[in-house]
Amino acid sequence: MNPRRQKRLVAVTAFVLLLGGAIGAMLYALQQNIDLFYTPSQLIEGIGKDKVKPEVGQRLRIGGMVVKGSVRRAPDSLKVSFDLVDTGPIVTVEYEGILPDLFREGQGIVAQGVLVDKTTILASEVLAKHDEEYMPPEVAEALKGIKHVPPSQLYKESDKGQQP
Repeated sequence: MNPRRQKRLVAVTAFVLLLGGAIGAMLYALQQNIDLFYTPSQLIEGIGKDKVKPEVGQRLRIGGMVVKGSVRRAPDSLKVSFDLVDTGPIVTVEYEGILPDLFREGQGIVAQGVLVDKTTILASEVLAKHDEEYMPPEVAEALKGIKHVPPSQLYKESDKGQQP
């Protein structure tokens, strides 16, 4: 092989190796930032026909409705735990910090955190929806089976004149 072709071959090989290394490093870095979205039913029963469940220690996001009467606050700290539900099983979320102003029982929320065991999530962030009609697209898709009546439709036509 002549020296000119040998130099090109070394240069092309080095370029391919560097490009492959850069892509590998990017994928490794992104892997740590991927948070998959689950509902309580999907978390317990699994996703897809293979029923794939998240592993303990995996970062994830979970969305559902806060069960009424399930909010428990620690008297000496900012620790709070509450239950989430969609159409079936209940999952417990533990959080330490100040909850959003719009957080309340019966409210749709999305929590981001780490799976501690198969029904408990240690949340690092809790997000509440911003008004009574809005729901994140992932949560709306996952909760299609739940019959949800917006508060604006709770009043009868004859009561609309008396509504404040």
